[in-house]
Amino acid sequence: MAILAGIDEAGYGPILGPLVVSGVAVRVPDERLGDPLWTTLRETITSKVTRSTGRRLAVADSKKLFRGRNNLAPLERAALVMLAAAGRHPKTWRGLLRILAPNVARQFSIYPWYAESDFSLPLSRGVGEVELQANAVRRDCNQSGVELMGMFCEPLLAGAFNRLVSNTRNKAVVLMGLALRIVDRIMRLAPNERVRVCIDRLGGRQHYRDVLMTTLPDYSLQIMEESAERSAYRLTKSSRICEVEFAVKSEERHFCVALASVYSKYLREVFMHAFNEYWAGHLKNVRPTAGYYTDAKRWLADACDAIEHAGIDRSILVRSR
Repeated sequence: MAILAGIDEAGYGPILGPLVVSGVAVRVPDERLGDPLWTTLRETITSKVTRSTGRRLAVADSKKLFRGRNNLAPLERAALVMLAAAGRHPKTWRGLLRILAPNVARQFSIYPWYAESDFSLPLSRGVGEVELQANAVRRDCNQSGVELMGMFCEPLLAGAFNRLVSNTRNKAVVLMGLALRIVDRIMRLAPNERVRVCIDRLGGRQHYRDVLMTTLPDYSLQIMEESAERSAYRLTKSSRICEVEFAVKSEERHFCVALASVYSKYLREVFMHAFNEYWAGHLKNVRPTAGYYTDAKRWLADACDAIEHAGIDRSILVRSR
């Protein structure tokens, strides 16, 4: 058996709300390591996104599934069904965090918009019968020899983001650090198995040798390819093999990367739901924000007096880059 994993991010550009990097790992028979999981699980999962929910679950790049805050259902369905197929059944936001990012709530005390917040899931109508669809996916996985090993998220809240960017002077370095923390978590999950990790191209860089050696210093590294489209590495330690690939549009070619993008985007959206729910109680006639630059500037202008009156330190509210 071998571990196939994917990593992707959401929220790199916004100035409000967290940056989230997520990873998904599955165990597959070694001979199926190169098979597209969309093909392996074609009875219950598809990469095609249509308006009709259909019999199969759509798992694709979150940009294709997410149709705005008023139509969260396709993204939320994919996230909750795959969690249920792995035996995890969050009923609230806090329950979701305990599964995906168990340490992040320790930081909430300095963020009033998160500190007391909790709400039921799903947020959207039209998610459908999560358990029914999850049972079908689970049977398909069992029959195909695929085991859902885990979903891991690293949300970086605004205050921590600003500190790290100030220290490194480069938010691409911060993003890479989160991704490599997930690589380390996946490696610890499967200490004796062959691992292949596919990661969407991060920060526009082409060379990853040095950061991989810093993360996995006990491994020897072989550069397989470094090009504008793909950078691939083979790390070995005794009989242990880890293959790491950074590639453009990985979420379109790798199921695990697409599902990782789903969790990054979904978790960011529920964080923004908590944010907007809190501020709705303090602001009159101010529209919610998605946190992206232009919309965030509009929201900050509208909320300026309330932020000042509450004595909010803007370094924990607004991201510096």
